Amino acid sequence: MSEMAILVVEDELLILLDLETALQDAGFLVVGVSSAEAAVKAFDEDPNKFAGLLTDIRLGSGQTGWEVARHARRSNPTLPVVYISGDGVISWGSEGVPDSVMIVKPFFPPQIITALSTLLNQQHPTASNGGEPSQ
Repeated sequence: MSEMAILVVEDELLILLDLETALQDAGFLVVGVSSAEAAVKAFDEDPNKFAGLLTDIRLGSGQTGWEVARHARRSNPTLPVVYISGDGVISWGSEGVPDSVMIVKPFFPPQIITALSTLLNQQHPTASNGGEPSQ
């Protein structure tokens, strides 16, 4: 994926390591962090570094994955976003950013890779950020 990275946000370290490994094995450059605050900091340091965001919804105390995605989308309205959660599906329509994907835990790594690849391949420079999350 050249110089562009996927920002992965997951507070459960074993899941984070599994995600990092699967994405790296698929050819992605990965920046993995375990909190919303670390994700926002990493993103703000170089927003142009990131081709996509993969985030859990519940990230312990502090901000949620919903908030991380909204923060990132303020800088890059077309940034591909994939959410992963065991219980956030009900809120996805109201909390999720438009044109995002929700994957329910437990998941298989190929689901994540397919979702990210699909969103990356669908990117258009003139895409708008209006509308509802895609399903």
